Amino acid sequence: MKILVINGPNLNMLGIREPQIYGSNTYNDLCNLITDYAKQKCVEVKIFQSNHEGTLVDEIQSAYQTFDGIVINPAAYTHTSVALLDALKSVGIPTVEVHISAVEQREDFRQISFVRAACIKTITGLGFRGYLRAIDALIENGKQL
Repeated sequence: MKILVINGPNLNMLGIREPQIYGSNTYNDLCNLITDYAKQKCVEVKIFQSNHEGTLVDEIQSAYQTFDGIVINPAAYTHTSVALLDALKSVGIPTVEVHISAVEQREDFRQISFVRAACIKTITGLGFRGYLRAIDALIENGKQL
């Protein structure tokens, strides 16, 4: 199984940006955790981060017929990007939406997720472990096909 992990804007600032919400671990810590877990699960993983919406769309589109699943943390684009939704819908790859914080307990605008309509599952509030649960969900989804 091949999984693409896509991270949106400011995730590269983990450990610096609002540690009271996102924790003190860094983006490199997150990438290492994902890579190590994927190895344990015998899953090939590619991790991609960009602050640019169009670049994220390009990455999703390039996953077509290459990846079996997508884990996406669209960050701020969660609440604004029809382009990401359309890209996910166009490739038809099973996708899990992940958020490090419990977005449902935060500001009103964070209650809206455009990408959720293209996802098989949403995981929030588990910190970095949410990515691991997303990988598990995609593995389980693959077994059901």
